[in-house]
Amino acid sequence: MYKEKGEEIIKEWWDAASNYYQKEISSDKMADVQYGPFGSNERKLKLLGKIKGKKILELGCGGGQTSIALAKKGAICTGIDISYKQIEFARKNAKKEGVAVEFMELPFSKINRLRPKKFDVVISVMAIQYCTDTNLLLKNVKDLLVKNGIFVFSIEHPFYLLIDPNDMKIKESYFDVGLKIKKDKWPDKSIHYFAYYERKISDIVNIIINSGLKLERIIEPFDRQDKIWGMGYRRALVNKIAPTIIFKCRK
Repeated sequence: MYKEKGEEIIKEWWDAASNYYQKEISSDKMADVQYGPFGSNERKLKLLGKIKGKKILELGCGGGQTSIALAKKGAICTGIDISYKQIEFARKNAKKEGVAVEFMELPFSKINRLRPKKFDVVISVMAIQYCTDTNLLLKNVKDLLVKNGIFVFSIEHPFYLLIDPNDMKIKESYFDVGLKIKKDKWPDKSIHYFAYYERKISDIVNIIINSGLKLERIIEPFDRQDKIWGMGYRRALVNKIAPTIIFKCRK
Protein backbone atom coordinates (compact mmCIF):
# COMPACT_ATOMS: atom_id res chain seq x y z
CA MET A 1 0.00 0.00 0.00
CA TYR A 2 2.77 2.44 0.90
CA LYS A 3 5.03 2.40 -2.16
CA GLU A 4 7.02 5.50 -1.33
CA LYS A 5 10.08 4.57 0.72
CA GLY A 6 9.85 7.58 3.01
CA GLU A 7 6.16 7.04 3.66
CA GLU A 8 6.78 3.39 4.52
CA ILE A 9 9.49 4.24 7.05
CA ILE A 10 7.35 6.99 8.57
CA LYS A 11 4.44 4.60 9.06
CA GLU A 12 6.65 1.92 10.64
CA TRP A 13 8.24 4.45 13.02
CA TRP A 14 4.97 5.91 14.27
CA ASP A 15 3.34 2.51 14.68
CA ALA A 16 6.31 1.51 16.86
CA ALA A 17 6.76 4.85 18.69
CA SER A 18 3.11 5.64 19.45
CA ASN A 19 3.06 4.25 23.00
CA TYR A 20 6.10 6.30 24.03
CA TYR A 21 4.91 9.44 22.23
CA GLN A 22 1.46 9.40 23.79
CA LYS A 23 2.99 9.02 27.26
CA GLU A 24 5.30 11.95 26.55
CA ILE A 25 2.42 14.32 25.77
CA SER A 26 0.02 12.87 28.33
CA SER A 27 -0.14 16.24 30.11
CA ASP A 28 -2.17 17.63 27.20
CA LYS A 29 -5.67 18.06 28.62
CA MET A 30 -7.11 18.40 25.10
CA ALA A 31 -8.71 21.74 25.95
CA ASP A 32 -7.06 23.78 23.18
CA VAL A 33 -4.95 23.46 20.01
CA GLN A 34 -1.26 23.34 20.98
CA TYR A 35 0.65 24.37 17.86
CA GLY A 36 4.03 22.87 18.69
CA PRO A 37 7.05 23.07 20.98
CA PHE A 38 7.00 26.51 22.62
CA GLY A 39 4.58 27.46 19.84
CA SER A 40 1.63 28.72 21.90
CA ASN A 41 -2.03 27.78 21.43
CA GLU A 42 -5.18 28.76 19.57
CA ARG A 43 -6.57 30.72 22.53
CA LYS A 44 -3.63 33.13 22.22
CA LEU A 45 -3.03 33.09 18.46
CA LYS A 46 -6.65 33.06 17.22
CA LEU A 47 -5.85 31.63 13.78
CA LEU A 48 -9.01 29.59 13.16
CA GLY A 49 -11.78 32.08 13.93
CA LYS A 50 -15.17 30.89 15.19
CA ILE A 51 -15.24 27.11 14.90
CA LYS A 52 -18.57 26.09 16.41
CA GLY A 53 -20.45 24.05 13.80
CA LYS A 54 -17.51 24.19 11.36
CA LYS A 55 -16.29 21.06 9.56
CA ILE A 56 -12.60 20.57 10.33
CA LEU A 57 -10.08 18.10 8.90
CA GLU A 58 -6.88 17.37 10.83
CA LEU A 59 -3.91 16.00 8.89
CA GLY A 60 -1.53 13.80 10.89
CA CYS A 61 -3.82 13.72 13.91
CA GLY A 62 -1.72 11.37 16.04
CA GLY A 63 -3.62 10.64 19.24
CA GLY A 64 -6.35 13.07 18.24
CA GLN A 65 -5.55 15.79 20.77
CA THR A 66 -6.15 18.69 18.37
CA SER A 67 -9.36 17.29 16.86
CA ILE A 68 -10.71 16.47 20.30
CA ALA A 69 -9.98 19.99 21.59
CA LEU A 70 -11.80 21.46 18.59
CA ALA A 71 -14.73 19.05 18.95
CA LYS A 72 -15.12 20.18 22.56
CA LYS A 73 -15.63 23.70 21.20
CA GLY A 74 -18.41 22.54 18.87
CA ALA A 75 -16.55 21.70 15.66
CA ILE A 76 -17.36 18.67 13.51
CA CYS A 77 -13.97 16.99 13.22
CA THR A 78 -12.30 14.35 11.07
CA GLY A 79 -8.73 13.23 11.78
CA ILE A 80 -6.44 11.17 9.56
CA ASP A 81 -3.07 9.60 10.30
CA ILE A 82 -0.75 7.13 8.57
CA SER A 83 -0.29 5.14 11.79
CA TYR A 84 -2.96 2.68 12.86
CA LYS A 85 -1.53 2.77 16.40
CA GLN A 86 -2.00 6.53 16.58
CA ILE A 87 -5.56 6.16 15.30
CA GLU A 88 -6.24 3.59 18.03
CA PHE A 89 -5.08 6.12 20.63
CA ALA A 90 -7.18 8.85 19.00
CA ARG A 91 -10.36 6.78 19.20
CA LYS A 92 -9.69 5.88 22.83
CA ASN A 93 -8.96 9.53 23.69
CA ALA A 94 -12.17 10.73 22.02
CA LYS A 95 -14.22 8.17 23.92
CA LYS A 96 -12.54 9.14 27.19
CA GLU A 97 -13.17 12.85 26.55
CA GLY A 98 -16.78 12.26 25.55
CA VAL A 99 -16.70 13.70 22.03
CA ALA A 100 -17.51 12.26 18.60
CA VAL A 101 -14.67 12.54 16.08
CA GLU A 102 -14.22 10.50 12.91
CA PHE A 103 -10.71 9.07 12.83
CA MET A 104 -9.28 7.05 9.96
CA GLU A 105 -5.95 5.51 8.98
CA LEU A 106 -4.98 7.36 5.82
CA PRO A 107 -1.63 8.69 4.54
CA PHE A 108 -1.22 12.22 3.21
CA SER A 109 -0.84 10.84 -0.32
CA LYS A 110 -4.40 9.47 -0.26
CA ILE A 111 -6.46 12.35 1.18
CA ASN A 112 -8.18 12.82 -2.19
CA ARG A 113 -10.21 9.76 -1.12
CA LEU A 114 -12.08 12.06 1.27
CA ARG A 115 -13.83 13.78 -1.65
CA PRO A 116 -16.58 14.83 -2.24
CA LYS A 117 -16.45 15.99 1.40
CA LYS A 118 -15.69 19.68 1.95
CA PHE A 119 -14.19 21.31 5.04
CA ASP A 120 -14.28 24.83 6.44
CA VAL A 121 -10.87 24.37 8.07
CA VAL A 122 -7.93 22.05 7.49
CA ILE A 123 -5.33 21.97 10.25
CA SER A 124 -2.07 20.11 10.77
CA VAL A 125 0.10 20.32 13.88
CA MET A 126 3.76 19.31 13.54
CA ALA A 127 3.05 16.70 10.85
CA ILE A 128 3.69 18.16 7.39
CA GLN A 129 7.42 17.39 7.79
CA TYR A 130 6.37 13.74 7.40
CA CYS A 131 4.74 14.37 4.01
CA THR A 132 6.50 12.88 0.96
CA ASP A 133 4.83 15.14 -1.63
CA THR A 134 3.80 18.53 -0.24
CA ASN A 135 2.87 19.89 -3.66
CA LEU A 136 0.25 17.16 -4.08
CA LEU A 137 -0.92 17.51 -0.49
CA LEU A 138 -1.61 21.24 -0.71
CA LYS A 139 -3.41 20.89 -4.04
CA ASN A 140 -5.63 18.24 -2.45
CA VAL A 141 -6.16 20.47 0.60
CA LYS A 142 -7.33 23.26 -1.69
CA ASP A 143 -9.81 20.89 -3.36
CA LEU A 144 -11.17 19.81 0.04
CA LEU A 145 -11.69 23.35 1.34
CA VAL A 146 -14.84 25.39 0.88
CA LYS A 147 -14.51 28.85 -0.65
CA ASN A 148 -12.62 31.11 1.80
CA GLY A 149 -11.73 28.00 3.82
CA ILE A 150 -8.70 28.17 6.12
CA PHE A 151 -5.60 25.94 6.14
CA VAL A 152 -3.30 26.29 9.14
CA PHE A 153 -0.24 24.11 9.66
CA SER A 154 2.76 24.12 11.95
CA ILE A 155 6.09 22.38 11.47
CA GLU A 156 9.49 22.33 13.15
CA HIS A 157 11.27 25.55 12.30
CA PRO A 158 13.86 24.81 9.56
CA PHE A 159 16.41 27.06 11.30
CA TYR A 160 16.03 25.20 14.59
CA LEU A 161 16.85 21.89 12.89
CA LEU A 162 20.26 23.20 11.78
CA ILE A 163 21.67 23.74 15.27
CA ASP A 164 23.19 21.13 17.57
CA PRO A 165 21.54 21.83 20.96
CA ASN A 166 24.60 20.44 22.80
CA ASP A 167 27.28 22.81 21.48
CA MET A 168 25.01 25.43 19.79
CA LYS A 169 26.87 25.07 16.49
CA ILE A 170 25.45 24.70 13.00
CA LYS A 171 25.50 20.96 12.25
CA GLU A 172 24.26 20.90 8.64
CA SER A 173 23.55 23.04 5.61
CA TYR A 174 20.24 24.86 5.27
CA PHE A 175 20.37 23.90 1.58
CA ASP A 176 20.58 20.17 2.27
CA VAL A 177 16.88 19.48 1.90
CA GLY A 178 14.76 16.41 1.24
CA LEU A 179 14.28 13.07 2.93
CA LYS A 180 16.30 12.49 6.10
CA ILE A 181 16.54 8.99 7.58
CA LYS A 182 18.13 8.49 10.99
CA LYS A 183 18.99 5.20 12.66
CA ASP A 184 17.87 5.00 16.29
CA LYS A 185 18.64 2.35 18.92
CA TRP A 186 15.96 2.08 21.58
CA PRO A 187 16.46 1.06 25.24
CA ASP A 188 15.31 -2.48 24.41
CA LYS A 189 18.19 -2.57 21.86
CA SER A 190 15.81 -2.71 18.90
CA ILE A 191 16.75 -0.66 15.84
CA HIS A 192 14.30 1.76 14.25
CA TYR A 193 14.53 4.32 11.47
CA PHE A 194 13.13 7.82 11.80
CA ALA A 195 12.27 9.61 8.55
CA TYR A 196 11.20 13.19 7.91
CA TYR A 197 11.60 15.89 5.25
CA GLU A 198 13.58 19.08 5.61
CA ARG A 199 12.51 22.03 3.45
CA LYS A 200 13.64 25.64 3.25
CA ILE A 201 11.12 28.31 4.22
CA SER A 202 11.17 29.57 0.63
CA ASP A 203 10.31 26.05 -0.58
CA ILE A 204 7.27 25.94 1.70
CA VAL A 205 6.10 29.42 0.68
CA ASN A 206 6.46 28.57 -3.03
CA ILE A 207 4.57 25.29 -2.59
CA ILE A 208 1.72 27.26 -1.00
CA ILE A 209 1.72 29.79 -3.86
CA ASN A 210 1.85 27.06 -6.53
CA SER A 211 -1.10 25.26 -4.94
CA GLY A 212 -3.33 28.28 -5.52
CA LEU A 213 -3.85 28.90 -1.81
CA LYS A 214 -3.30 32.42 -0.47
CA LEU A 215 -0.65 32.77 2.24
CA GLU A 216 -2.04 35.13 4.88
CA ARG A 217 0.41 34.89 7.75
CA ILE A 218 3.66 33.29 8.90
CA ILE A 219 3.92 33.11 12.68
CA GLU A 220 7.09 32.31 14.64
CA PRO A 221 5.71 32.15 18.17
CA PHE A 222 7.66 31.72 21.36
CA ASP A 223 5.69 30.74 24.43
CA ARG A 224 8.04 30.07 27.34
CA GLN A 225 5.33 28.30 29.36
CA ASP A 226 5.36 24.97 27.52
CA LYS A 227 4.34 22.11 29.78
CA ILE A 228 3.21 19.75 27.02
CA TRP A 229 5.85 19.86 24.28
CA GLY A 230 8.78 21.21 26.30
CA MET A 231 10.39 17.90 27.25
CA GLY A 232 13.55 17.06 25.34
CA TYR A 233 14.23 20.63 24.17
CA ARG A 234 17.34 22.48 25.38
CA ARG A 235 16.30 25.89 26.70
CA ALA A 236 19.61 27.44 25.66
CA LEU A 237 18.75 26.81 22.02
CA VAL A 238 14.99 27.38 22.35
CA ASN A 239 15.68 30.87 23.77
CA LYS A 240 17.54 31.74 20.55
CA ILE A 241 15.45 29.92 17.92
CA ALA A 242 11.96 28.77 18.79
CA PRO A 243 11.25 25.28 17.37
CA THR A 244 7.86 26.01 15.80
CA ILE A 245 6.77 27.95 12.71
CA ILE A 246 3.12 28.30 11.64
CA PHE A 247 1.60 29.09 8.24
CA LYS A 248 -1.97 30.34 7.75
CA CYS A 249 -3.47 30.04 4.26
CA ARG A 250 -6.88 30.63 2.70
CA LYS A 251 -8.62 29.32 -0.39
